[in-house]
Amino acid sequence: MIASLPMYLLPQIEGATAAWWQGLARAFRASGLEDVPDSLEQVPDRWRQWASPDLLLSQSCGYPLRHDFADHLRPVATPCYRADGCDGPTYLSVIIVAEDNPAGAITDLRGKRAAINGWDSQSGMSALRAVVAPHHENGRFFGDVIETGSHRDSMAAVQAGKADVAAIDCVSYALALRHAPDKAAGLRVLTHSPAVPALPYVTHIHRDKDTVARLRDGLAAAVADPDLATVRETLLIEDFAVLTVEDYAPIDRMQDEAAARGYPQIS
Repeated sequence: MIASLPMYLLPQIEGATAAWWQGLARAFRASGLEDVPDSLEQVPDRWRQWASPDLLLSQSCGYPLRHDFADHLRPVATPCYRADGCDGPTYLSVIIVAEDNPAGAITDLRGKRAAINGWDSQSGMSALRAVVAPHHENGRFFGDVIETGSHRDSMAAVQAGKADVAAIDCVSYALALRHAPDKAAGLRVLTHSPAVPALPYVTHIHRDKDTVARLRDGLAAAVADPDLATVRETLLIEDFAVLTVEDYAPIDRMQDEAAARGYPQIS
């Protein structure tokens, strides 16, 4: 079986992430699950993991859950994070610029260069598209869009002046502020995107109902385990909520609204 937590990989919290999995694994075994991996996959290949029928637990972005991996993934539960911009199991993206950028509104960034972490990202691409869609002209807003591969690299691109603006998952931004403040140094939040359901913990779509129920029992036990309190605090995890695939429909609506405005692709 495969276990991975690939979505908030900050080197400064690798130990906490590993300890969180150890706590989860104990809770899953106590709930009656067998063949629970002893550790997380050390070299995350989330595309392979998410498509594998051997997937026991991972965390995905809501955008691929609703699109490319809709036939592979089933949500188990959605973390509730203690971060500015989170409200229960929802989150948003902060739109960041350099501290010395004179922009006072998103419209001041027309014709500038945007950094996105990936073309299939809700928080790094679709959220930014939604913010600028009302202001596009003939299907364009930015002068250029570059793909960086991660939120951390998008922040670095803005720091280095290689991009003028980026949309950053508010949990990623909060983790950076707390554990790697140099990664957020010289940046400021200009505005934010609308909120949508946060990144779900997922399993393979064909996992049986009993297994999913035991996974949820394990998550509930781990989030209440006093021995994991410090780990949860480090990772900003407060609780879990059970959401369905249908609860992630706001992600599609955000995309559809941008397309209806004549801005189907960020540009």
